[in-house]
Amino acid sequence: MNAKEINGKKVLVIGTGLSGVGSVRLLHRVGAVPVMLEENTKVTKEDIVKKLHDEDKDNTDIIIGEISDDMLDEIALVVPSPAVPLDAPTIMRIKEKNIPIWSEIELAYNFAKGKLVAITGTNGKTTTTTLVGEIMKAHFKSSYVVGNIGVSYAESALDMTDDTVTVGEISSFQLEAVDNFHAQVSAILNITPDHLNRHHTMECYAQMKQNITHNQTADDTCVLNYDNQYTREFAKKCPSKVVFFSTTEKLEDGFYLDGEEIYMSISGEAVRVMNIHDMNLVGMCNVENVMAAIAMSVAMDVPLTTILKVIRDFKAVEHRIEFVATKNGVDYYNDSKGTNPDAAIQGIKAMCKPTILIGGGYDKGSEYDEWIENFGDTVKLLVLIGQTKEKIAECAKKHGFTKYVFKDTFEEALEYCSANADEGDAVLLSPACASWDMFPNYETRGKKFKEYVNKL
Repeated sequence: MNAKEINGKKVLVIGTGLSGVGSVRLLHRVGAVPVMLEENTKVTKEDIVKKLHDEDKDNTDIIIGEISDDMLDEIALVVPSPAVPLDAPTIMRIKEKNIPIWSEIELAYNFAKGKLVAITGTNGKTTTTTLVGEIMKAHFKSSYVVGNIGVSYAESALDMTDDTVTVGEISSFQLEAVDNFHAQVSAILNITPDHLNRHHTMECYAQMKQNITHNQTADDTCVLNYDNQYTREFAKKCPSKVVFFSTTEKLEDGFYLDGEEIYMSISGEAVRVMNIHDMNLVGMCNVENVMAAIAMSVAMDVPLTTILKVIRDFKAVEHRIEFVATKNGVDYYNDSKGTNPDAAIQGIKAMCKPTILIGGGYDKGSEYDEWIENFGDTVKLLVLIGQTKEKIAECAKKHGFTKYVFKDTFEEALEYCSANADEGDAVLLSPACASWDMFPNYETRGKKFKEYVNKL
């Protein structure tokens, strides 16, 4: 199926979250007939209708629970939410009927205009996407920031023009069902173990990330992390021009860190770009994010003067090593977006004083050895919560770290941290786990943390 064939056809949208609502909006605007499926039977039609745009409320069929075979036989295309695995029972029924499946980003791409900068990776996506979006906004008259960052690509697609530059934060879930999707500039910031409960193997997970280069050619650019084994190996088969960045190696070609200076090197000719203390972001992870952002922006022909001005003014995104406040001589940092061990390692590395760390949450099948090995002399106390607290404690003991306590609720953990932090300490929320056992998302967890700190 192509975009021109969608007019008048029934399209099944699975999931009623942000991407589902955005997909329905686009489908109505292009003359398709959307049908929404919500498999959670605790949700009511009234709940779903409230989410829809006014113009979509009266002409969207809504199915709660299971869709019948008769109804499936009327469907020409399926757009599943990123949260729906492609091996879920409903999706397997759809595949048996040979109905095409497009992710929301595929649907959006087929109707969007202009150029696309697409960013993926296990960690750093939101910060890098936001920064690149600000750089594009400073240089181009029309720009959008969409995707996993909280803005539906589908909902924005029809408002784009040939002069638009779209910056997309793209997750591995969104990359499972792409066909025509084609970014002029892409980036894979890193690949480390995550979402293995969904993708099952690292090979499968890495392949989903690598789909960001789907349809790219030698005329396009892919920015890759030289210091990450998976992305460095992928460069050998990447279909587009590769631009590396590195914090550990002086590159002949690419962007690298030497001491406190970032350099851009072309055929061994290196030019100083900036000092890392000229930016407001903290931590080596953010040095990587900034280098990747510079590389992508240069590939989009944005002048270096514009790029550097935006970087100097840019503040950390919410929930990512975000300084909250100093209370009673203790610094509080919100890194709720540290939802896997590798991301949480970056949070620890950004701390420069004795730290009480809040960890634990929903179990995504991660291992915590490397995270705990990075505690070093920084983490003085680990406060564990959530589904994974016993699993993390066992791993900590294995590595000789026994300074941990269990707390049953988030509030109890926060109270314990503030009561046991000494002047000159830091308290860091960087859980290394998803939030879903206690909160609907990491944003809610981070906001709760900030509310508590600001009341101290």
